[in-house]
This record gives sequence, C-alpha cells and structure tokens, in this order.
Amino acid sequence: MALIMKYIDSMQRYMDSHGDSRTKDWPMMSSPFPTLAVCLTYVYLVKVLGPRLMENRKPFRLQNTLIIYNAAQVIFSAWLFYECLMGGWWGYYSFRCQPVDYSDDPTTKRMVHACWWYYFSKFTEFMDTIFFVLRKRRAR
Repeated sequence: MALIMKYIDSMQRYMDSHGDSRTKDWPMMSSPFPTLAVCLTYVYLVKVLGPRLMENRKPFRLQNTLIIYNAAQVIFSAWLFYECLMGGWWGYYSFRCQPVDYSDDPTTKRMVHACWWYYFSKFTEFMDTIFFVLRKRRAR
C-alpha cells in the first residue's frame, strides 16, 4: 500500500509541476486517476454488471432514447467542430507542428476549452455501449 501511495504522490507532484495551470481545477484534469476510475467503471458495467443484470430480463426498447441521444451527440459534435474552427483552425493555428501556446489569450483559451469538451465527449460516447448492453445486442 505504501508503494501505491508513493506512486500517487509522485504523480500528483508531476501534475503540479508539469500540468497546464489553466486546467488544473477543471473536472478530471487534476490527475489521470479520475479518468482511470471512469474507464474501469465503464468496463465493469459493460463486461460484468450489465450482462449479469440483463441475463434474465427482456431487452429494453430504447428507440426514443437513442433518437434523443444521437441527436444530442450530433449537436454536440457540430458545436465542438465550430468551437475548434473559431478557436484557431480558421487562421490562428497551422496544420503543421507548432509550439503549445500557454498564454491566456482569449483565442487560445477558447481552444483549450474546446479540447476539454472533446475529451469529455469521449465519456458521453460510452453510452453507446451501455445502450447495446441494455438492448441485449452485440456491437459489430
């Protein structure tokens, strides 16, 4: 246990010294452990708990839920695309390598926000697999 605590402490020191100060207080940005916890919970839900709970049940009929979910994902993705364009890809950034801009420039901060929302969108996409489990369907 002491070894684990030592590792967590060293990871926290690393994040404090090398992390982006603009995002350190944002959800899931203080360390990799919240992301790891969400991902492990997701795997447990779709591989163990979900199939076990659905074993003796009829599949859920989620057609309306899926329509709303997919429409929300499309709107979210379109907004994110717009934010990335406005946050830099239309003139501020190049498509070639360039140094990271750690300034507090409004355009840069807009891109940082867009990147965080993109990161967050990966967690909303976990719902796809959860819907497969609830509908008792296999992913193709």
